[in-house]
Amino acid sequence: MRIHSAAVTTRWIARTWSILSLLFVSAFFLGEVLSGAGPKPTPIELVGLLLWPIGVTAGLVVAWFHEALGGLLATGFLIAFCLWNVLVSGRMPQSLFFYFIAAPALIFLLAAFLSRPKATPAV
Repeated sequence: MRIHSAAVTTRWIARTWSILSLLFVSAFFLGEVLSGAGPKPTPIELVGLLLWPIGVTAGLVVAWFHEALGGLLATGFLIAFCLWNVLVSGRMPQSLFFYFIAAPALIFLLAAFLSRPKATPAV
């Protein structure tokens, strides 16, 4: 019983945090679109945008329905974004912002692990 409540609690922490992350990213996106200011992204920058925030947020949305798959997708896109950033700039992203926004992915993975069916030993 205790594992079940831990899985449910973990799931709702991940969902709540993912909503906050999605709202935060959406606010930035809407601000950019509505202001129309700033230069248009270059093709190489578009790759980064596809990885983060688009890929990470898509993974967080998928995780609402399939925790393990969505958590893996969001985590994979974050790792790919970090690798892309190293290739483009020679260093990892310096802001914790990227990791904080993607953190619910790891919590979704934990929730999936906690809620998986336990094997019963054969007697």
